[in-house]
Amino acid sequence: MGCQTLAGDKPARIINPDDASRAALQKAINAAMHSDVTLAEDALTKSSMLTIERNPPRTMKNPSPQGRIMEAPFRFRLVINHGECILIDERDQSRHILPATSCTAE
Repeated sequence: MGCQTLAGDKPARIINPDDASRAALQKAINAAMHSDVTLAEDALTKSSMLTIERNPPRTMKNPSPQGRIMEAPFRFRLVINHGECILIDERDQSRHILPATSCTAE
């Protein structure tokens, strides 16, 4: 599918977030990242784009690493298509439907 969008995809943001919608977003992000990620409670409520910065690895010698991260952050976008909220991973264009989530076109 590449960089193409499916017909009907419109940039969206989450409205009326609740515990169920936050859990659905958290589950989709964790699955896409293959890791537990901390998200803000208002993630994707103000914008259709979500950027997740990389954390430098901690080591015994450097438990609190600092400095520039040269790798690109992870990017996700939220779209609405036929009433479904869909999270798209920009790395591979994989699509994750967010159950129990209400969203509106931007």
